[in-house]
Amino acid sequence: MAGNLLFTKEERTELINLLKTLRGAIIPTVTHEEEKKIYNCLKAAADNKEIVRDVFGMNPILSSFRTALIAHEEIGLKHDGIIAILLYTGVRDNISAIERIKEEFGENVSRIIKGLVKIQELYKKNPVIESENFRNLLLSFAEDMRVILIMIADRVNLMRQIRDTENLDAKFKVSEEASYLYAPLAHKLGLYKLKSELEDLSLKYLEHDAYYMIKNKLNETKKSRDQYIQKFIAPIEKKLTDAGLKFHMKGRTKSIHSIWQKMKKQKCNFEGIFDLFAIRIILDAPLEQEKMQCWQVFALITNMYVPNHKRMRDWLTVPKSNGYESLHITVNGPEGKWVEVQIRTERMDDVAERGLAAHWRYKGIKGDAGQDDWLNSIRLALESKDDMQVMDRFKMDLYEDEIFVFTPKGDLIRFPKGATVLDFAYHIHSNVGNCCVGAKINGKIVTLRYVLKSGDQIDIITANNQTPKQDWINIVKTSRAKAKIRQALKETQIKDGLYAKEMLERRMKNRKIELSEATMSHLIKKLGFKETKDFYKQIADETLDMNHVIDTYLKIQSNDSGTQAQNVRSAESFSYEAPISDKAGGHEDVLMIDRNMKGLEYSLAKCCHPVYGDDIFGFVTVNGGIKIHKASCPNSHELHKRFGYRIVKARWSGKGVSQYTTILKVVGNDNIGILNNITSIISKEEKIMIRSINVDSSDGLFSGNIVISVEDINRLEKLIKKLNTIKGVKQIRRL
Repeated sequence: MAGNLLFTKEERTELINLLKTLRGAIIPTVTHEEEKKIYNCLKAAADNKEIVRDVFGMNPILSSFRTALIAHEEIGLKHDGIIAILLYTGVRDNISAIERIKEEFGENVSRIIKGLVKIQELYKKNPVIESENFRNLLLSFAEDMRVILIMIADRVNLMRQIRDTENLDAKFKVSEEASYLYAPLAHKLGLYKLKSELEDLSLKYLEHDAYYMIKNKLNETKKSRDQYIQKFIAPIEKKLTDAGLKFHMKGRTKSIHSIWQKMKKQKCNFEGIFDLFAIRIILDAPLEQEKMQCWQVFALITNMYVPNHKRMRDWLTVPKSNGYESLHITVNGPEGKWVEVQIRTERMDDVAERGLAAHWRYKGIKGDAGQDDWLNSIRLALESKDDMQVMDRFKMDLYEDEIFVFTPKGDLIRFPKGATVLDFAYHIHSNVGNCCVGAKINGKIVTLRYVLKSGDQIDIITANNQTPKQDWINIVKTSRAKAKIRQALKETQIKDGLYAKEMLERRMKNRKIELSEATMSHLIKKLGFKETKDFYKQIADETLDMNHVIDTYLKIQSNDSGTQAQNVRSAESFSYEAPISDKAGGHEDVLMIDRNMKGLEYSLAKCCHPVYGDDIFGFVTVNGGIKIHKASCPNSHELHKRFGYRIVKARWSGKGVSQYTTILKVVGNDNIGILNNITSIISKEEKIMIRSINVDSSDGLFSGNIVISVEDINRLEKLIKKLNTIKGVKQIRRL
């Protein structure tokens, strides 16, 4: 093997050293016969002339040895994992058959290699890797969790080797992947040391200047930082020693990547980052006293330094899902500087540095967060060969409640387990969900009840005549889909109710019956309905006879006609003291409605009093006329929402000689003569007339409405500006 021209002299020397190290690592669990088989497979790969160096010029076989060493020494993989790494290159390049691997090395090794091949295929299928969903999908697709650990080890090896490569494009690509994909994966599995290394190397290759700026700054401030750390920990060391605790302490400077992220987030320079380091107190405590001693240290420190309770993190009571246990507290140290203190035991620190791998060395350790069973199963899995069942269990424990599916364009979406095609449709858009009749899953047509599985590629099928059904709420899993279905059902009910209302109003208009909202309200209550929508729903369903409704309405109207008439007269006289026509009359038609039609009958809405120049729209009333409203009318939103089909476009076409009524709300100090000043300014304005003034005064302030007639919006705005200059006027606004 060493004589093949694929290897340089330096590579042969390194390979021999790596081989010795790995033999020592796996020799206790490898038989002499297995060792010979491994050698033969490696020799076959090395002798194959079709094996070429990668894009960085690296020897793939030597790289597999480097990866295997990282996986063993820094992650903790043993027998099956190491063999799988060494043999993967041969299987990938079709030099060794996976069936032969299974026959000679067992089911576990072949499964790990199959997993690596499957992940590479998934990786090629969806190159958009910078999503949390894709990272989770990798975890859910891995048949053996060691596949993910091997991927991380391989990327760590690659990032360490490409420092001096001349292939900058490939270097940037793998660095971005390390940052977006592999570092978060390492973080999920508790491999914090490797995670930080991947992040720092990514920053070094992607943002060279930022990396070395921070590195140089850290070197410049190292002496003063070390002095401060010593000053901070000296009294703590004395207190802990006096308490009889066994421990050691160390200061840990934040990673360069972490500092750079803080600088960007806080938008400050290096000097603006104050928490550059943390103090770690590591206790040598027996298992049964771990928590007690950690809390004892916590109490001693918070008695010495003032803590910031908002920044306290208790991962001792409830460890992280990846097994991380520690107490974090930020305290105000000497010179008023905030310092983070991490308190943990030797076992906890080992887990924090090496993640899940560290758990495999601690038999019987029980965690408070219910993780003890599967952590112990992982330990057993890597010490035995019959471990696939517990590995599958670990995979399911991580993501048993989530599935990940693809859109037709290859985008990835996460759903809870049990989600259906209908959930997916409503995730895309409400209209897609409302019209959904099924889907194509991986090319096969399924119903909208189909339960999604990880990896499904979904193409929704819709039909224009499809409408949401009440039982759809029981089909979907996500709260988002349920809410959209309820909303669609409600809108359908409202639409049916409006249709019924229009039918009733049209029937009454045909019989020359004057419609009154007050009488209608009385009618609905008399017929026993608590909700108006229920009344109109029964009309729409034809369970309530419309003739009976109209007859009852006439009886009520006959009894209350006197009162109704009086109320109407009272309201009109109150609203307009000097009424003018709200028709925009004049010598020419000044409005174009809908498709540039002139000459339609319209009137200006009294709720917002449009003036020439306002943005406007038209609303078709029940009697067929058109009311013109301001676009900013208080009723605009409700009209568009409930009666969108009755909205028509309108715009001013040519200026006529009309005067438009509008109302100004005035608030000011109740000074002598202030009203005279206001009316004087208005009366001096050309083509503006006062119609009425209603003012109330209380506690030195007055407020009221001034009704005026004005020719256009420009004159009105100039008037408001002049009125605002009057001393004592606090507010002038148009109603």
